[in-house]
Amino acid sequence: MKINDLTRFKKLAIMGGTFNPIHNAHLLASEYVLERFNIDKIIFIPTGMPPHKNRNILASPEDRYNMVLLATLDNPNFIVSSIELERKTITYTIDTLMTIKELCNDDTELYFIVGTDTINQVYSWKDQEEIFKICKFIIVTRPDYIMDKGAKGLLEYYKDRIYFCEIPLLSISSTIIRKMIKQDKNISYLLPESVKNYIYKNELYKIDYFCKYKKEIEKLKKNLSEKRFNHSLEVAKEAKNLAIQYDFDEEKAFLAGILHDCCKCFGLDKIYEVCDKFSFEMDDVLKKQPDLAHSFLGYFIAKEEYGIEDNDILNSIKYHTTGKENMTLLEKIIYIADYIEPTRAHFDGIEKARELAYINIDIAMEKILKDTIEYNEAKGRIIHPLSKYAYYYYNILLINLFY
Repeated sequence: MKINDLTRFKKLAIMGGTFNPIHNAHLLASEYVLERFNIDKIIFIPTGMPPHKNRNILASPEDRYNMVLLATLDNPNFIVSSIELERKTITYTIDTLMTIKELCNDDTELYFIVGTDTINQVYSWKDQEEIFKICKFIIVTRPDYIMDKGAKGLLEYYKDRIYFCEIPLLSISSTIIRKMIKQDKNISYLLPESVKNYIYKNELYKIDYFCKYKKEIEKLKKNLSEKRFNHSLEVAKEAKNLAIQYDFDEEKAFLAGILHDCCKCFGLDKIYEVCDKFSFEMDDVLKKQPDLAHSFLGYFIAKEEYGIEDNDILNSIKYHTTGKENMTLLEKIIYIADYIEPTRAHFDGIEKARELAYINIDIAMEKILKDTIEYNEAKGRIIHPLSKYAYYYYNILLINLFY
């Protein structure tokens, strides 16, 4: 149906959003609103250049529009409009509403459907008062929704123009779906099958870092054994997934993971040669267990031979075997990814560590440090002081947190 056919309807609702991507919660919410408020048609309007969104994470306007078309194709009560995508400037809701209003009869009732995350932003929208004159708002909420202070003020001021529609099973979000795609998790049943297939076919929301860093990876492969190289690939994937989980830069995590063991296959002669070259003096523990030095020397090799200049990446390589007090998020990600990557042989406690890694990274650090120290002590190995300090730090951190 074309957008200029709106004069036939008495009640219309607009479902706006980036739809990045559209998913089943959008469709479920729209159907609930349609029935509860006796809406004639719901107009889905993908945003073009939204002022409140990070455009770096957006799929192209064409892709987002196509996904909405696919998702709504079998519902005759849903209309899709490209009016915002056709604008070449920043998209404002007031402009869209004015356009829709001009296409309707004077007595047509307009409603604007928003989620709880959006209603918390409405008070900062352009021409807010004019927006509420043109349309009423329907807020679709989860049963446990908590409104922030600004939204409460908005509700009080426009209480005759705002309605709530509580919808169960509304915990799906585009953010969660994008994370799952990046983490190679199954997104079936979260969005229409046609949309899922479109995403995979057009390779949306994922960057192939193995392709992007092919030269570095090929170089690394020549310097590692097959087993150690495969381990590095798995650590890189695990680090990327942990970074996505904790909203960190996934590319940095991937690079650090790939290069964390870049010195692991150095023999003793090579280790001492690198120490001399970079004036690195091994402490007493490293002198007795020189294999541990590979992480410290990795700092220098990653910088000189692989062109890494980011200190956070370099330090995450440096401390991935010992850990240390008050680690950065990337340092924790690499330390944990090295421990839990899926090709590690099974041992007591690893499954719990894998579970904790995606729940609370500091709790995971405390457990892994404790288990590692106990294991090495049982083997008669010397524990590096940095590892002991790291364990004490995270143990005290958790005691203070929970008690």
